[in-house]
Amino acid sequence: MIEQLFGSKTRAKLLRLFFSNPNRSFYVREITRKIDEQINSVRRELANLLSIGIISSDTTNNRLYYEVNQNFEYYRPLKEIFSGAVSEKTATKAISASTEPLNSLGNVALAIYTGHFTRDDTSGIDILIVGNINQSKLNKFIEQLEVEEGKEMRYVVMPLKEFEYRKQINDRFIQVLLEAKKQIIIDRHNMLSVK
Repeated sequence: MIEQLFGSKTRAKLLRLFFSNPNRSFYVREITRKIDEQINSVRRELANLLSIGIISSDTTNNRLYYEVNQNFEYYRPLKEIFSGAVSEKTATKAISASTEPLNSLGNVALAIYTGHFTRDDTSGIDILIVGNINQSKLNKFIEQLEVEEGKEMRYVVMPLKEFEYRKQINDRFIQVLLEAKKQIIIDRHNMLSVK
């Protein structure tokens, strides 16, 4: 139904991808792999979305990256439609699908993607995972993610008490991380306020 409403299956898939990953940038070939569509239709729809202002583009290292424009006039209503927040049941299903691999690592209290995922290297890492984590499952998760992303991941894992303590004393690493562009995947205890 969404495809009919928005005129194109590719456009609907692109909107789902962008609105489900609000602080993440993607390049064209990465997008075609993630949404499993032909590159020509992806390019055409990216041009349409760019001309409307729903997405923005930026060049880094000779690659053209696209991400959702959070200042777009209809950002919030479109996010409700495309991030799966239309109904509580749909939202729960969408959230559990994106957090499932992380949940399998153990008791994850907080998971943040930054760095490579947001093209903001100020934090110096790509992933922060806070909680009681199974090391062998973590190793498999990171290996799989490195294959998917085609890059070695820089990650930090720490227990919840350490994170809370470091946040409380205004630890420089935590402060820089929290000020960096990030995508909060899991925040079980509402430790972070969205900036």
